[in-house]
Amino acid sequence: MVRTIRAKFTNGKIEPLENVDLEEGEEVLVTLELEGTATSRKALVRTAGAWKGSIDFDAYLKDLYAARREPSPGTTLNS
Repeated sequence: MVRTIRAKFTNGKIEPLENVDLEEGEEVLVTLELEGTATSRKALVRTAGAWKGSIDFDAYLKDLYAARREPSPGTTLNS
Protein backbone atom coordinates (compact mmCIF):
# COMPACT_ATOMS: atom_id res chain seq x y z
CA MET A 1 0.00 0.00 0.00
CA VAL A 2 1.28 3.49 -0.83
CA ARG A 3 0.09 6.49 1.14
CA THR A 4 1.38 10.04 1.32
CA ILE A 5 1.20 11.89 4.64
CA ARG A 6 2.62 15.12 5.96
CA ALA A 7 5.25 14.91 8.68
CA LYS A 8 7.62 17.18 10.56
CA PHE A 9 11.27 16.53 11.46
CA THR A 10 11.67 17.35 15.17
CA ASN A 11 14.43 16.41 17.62
CA GLY A 12 15.99 14.00 15.13
CA LYS A 13 12.74 12.14 14.43
CA ILE A 14 10.11 12.28 11.70
CA GLU A 15 6.75 12.86 13.36
CA PRO A 16 3.53 12.33 11.38
CA LEU A 17 1.12 15.26 11.37
CA GLU A 18 -1.85 12.93 10.91
CA ASN A 19 -2.98 9.47 11.98
CA VAL A 20 -1.01 6.77 10.15
CA ASP A 21 -2.98 3.73 11.44
CA LEU A 22 0.06 1.51 12.02
CA GLU A 23 0.73 -1.08 14.67
CA GLU A 24 3.50 -0.38 17.19
CA GLY A 25 6.86 -1.53 15.84
CA GLU A 26 5.63 -1.88 12.24
CA GLU A 27 8.32 -0.92 9.73
CA VAL A 28 7.66 1.43 6.82
CA LEU A 29 9.62 2.72 3.84
CA VAL A 30 9.99 6.51 3.93
CA THR A 31 10.58 8.69 0.87
CA LEU A 32 11.33 12.34 1.60
CA GLU A 33 10.09 15.20 -0.55
CA LEU A 34 11.23 18.52 0.88
CA GLU A 35 8.94 21.49 0.45
CA GLY A 36 9.23 25.24 0.58
CA THR A 37 11.64 27.98 -0.36
CA ALA A 38 13.42 27.81 3.01
CA THR A 39 14.76 24.38 2.07
CA SER A 40 15.87 25.66 -1.34
CA ARG A 41 17.54 28.62 0.32
CA LYS A 42 19.41 26.33 2.73
CA ALA A 43 20.67 24.22 -0.17
CA LEU A 44 21.90 27.35 -1.94
CA VAL A 45 23.73 28.52 1.18
CA ARG A 46 25.37 25.10 1.61
CA THR A 47 26.74 25.21 -1.94
CA ALA A 48 27.82 28.86 -1.93
CA GLY A 49 31.48 29.15 -2.82
CA ALA A 50 31.80 25.50 -3.82
CA TRP A 51 33.41 26.45 -7.17
CA LYS A 52 35.74 29.01 -5.65
CA GLY A 53 39.26 28.52 -6.99
CA SER A 54 38.22 25.77 -9.40
CA ILE A 55 38.77 27.92 -12.51
CA ASP A 56 40.67 31.09 -13.37
CA PHE A 57 37.66 33.29 -14.07
CA ASP A 58 39.70 36.10 -15.68
CA ALA A 59 41.24 33.61 -18.12
CA TYR A 60 37.80 32.16 -18.79
CA LEU A 61 36.39 35.59 -19.67
CA LYS A 62 39.39 36.34 -21.89
CA ASP A 63 38.85 33.07 -23.80
CA LEU A 64 35.11 33.66 -24.02
CA TYR A 65 35.46 37.14 -25.50
CA ALA A 66 38.16 35.94 -27.91
CA ALA A 67 35.88 33.14 -29.10
CA ARG A 68 33.09 35.65 -29.71
CA ARG A 69 35.38 37.69 -31.98
CA GLU A 70 36.19 34.66 -34.16
CA PRO A 71 33.79 33.94 -37.04
CA SER A 72 31.58 30.91 -36.70
CA PRO A 73 32.48 27.94 -38.90
CA GLY A 74 30.87 28.26 -42.35
CA THR A 75 30.48 32.06 -42.23
CA THR A 76 32.32 34.60 -44.35
CA LEU A 77 33.40 38.08 -43.46
CA ASN A 78 32.53 40.95 -45.77
CA SER A 79 35.27 43.55 -46.20
